[in-house]
Amino acid sequence: MANVWVFVEEGDDGPSTLGQELLAKARVLGDVTALYLGSGDDSAFATLGEHGASTVVHIECGDRLASGPVAAALADKAGADSPDLILFGQAYNDRDVAGRLAARLGVGVLSNASDVTLSEGGVETSHEVFGGSQIATAEMTTGPFIVLIRPKSFVAEATGGGAPSVSTLELPDVGASEARVTGSHAEDREGPQLGDAAVIVSGGRGLGSAEAYELVENLAKPLDAATGATRAIVDAGWVPYAKQVGQTGKTVKPDVYIACGISGAMQHLVGMKDSGTIVAINKDPDAPIFSIADLGVVGDVHQVLPKLAEALADR
Repeated sequence: MANVWVFVEEGDDGPSTLGQELLAKARVLGDVTALYLGSGDDSAFATLGEHGASTVVHIECGDRLASGPVAAALADKAGADSPDLILFGQAYNDRDVAGRLAARLGVGVLSNASDVTLSEGGVETSHEVFGGSQIATAEMTTGPFIVLIRPKSFVAEATGGGAPSVSTLELPDVGASEARVTGSHAEDREGPQLGDAAVIVSGGRGLGSAEAYELVENLAKPLDAATGATRAIVDAGWVPYAKQVGQTGKTVKPDVYIACGISGAMQHLVGMKDSGTIVAINKDPDAPIFSIADLGVVGDVHQVLPKLAEALADR
């Protein structure tokens, strides 16, 4: 049975959703060790066991920036334990640790994968290209294989596994590549978050101004929806980057995605095209967003959105 490691970062309430998604895939590939980055507690470790980890390696960094010391410690451990496959998510700390670890081990990295399979002596990954209209495959034969997986590629589901064995990973001094976190700021957040919301209402450049984003927020409230945005209006400073959906933002997969004034650039479609039901509102009947929409409304968002919000309030 393959020895599979999964990098899982701590979220607000224990193991991150992305980490749990990776565990769902890992447990069908082999025996799973969760590399858990965070403060950790018995509840978090139990959750990892329920999602398929038989072993947990607890990594706590304190005020040290994770990338340097964690990669060094994992490189030493990989030399001793010989994992066949190491899965990371397509996220900030994951990418930083994965890149440094690959350099230390002298192997490559397969990134932005949507699926991964192990074969005799190698690994094969699937990658969505051209906005997901085509699937490209990649192979690597020199291990340990390091693969970064896109969010929402797998469904995070507990399997009722038993309590895992837990050990602690000691972090070495990495000299010049060592860095300390001197301060942090948690952004104020209200309502459902993009990664977990069942309904998302997103706005694009068709809104016309930063002030008009209020139309998106007003529609989201009665739906208990999260609010998103395209890269264009994030770059314009209308909304914070935390709301960006797309290739360089968040990948989402809600039950319902309502695109308001969004033309449907490829960069945006990549991040939301797998939503359950897509509703598009745009005054341009030829907007690319309509090609993937389940329901299209050709109209001015400044007229359509207030009427939708009003109808929802009446109900």
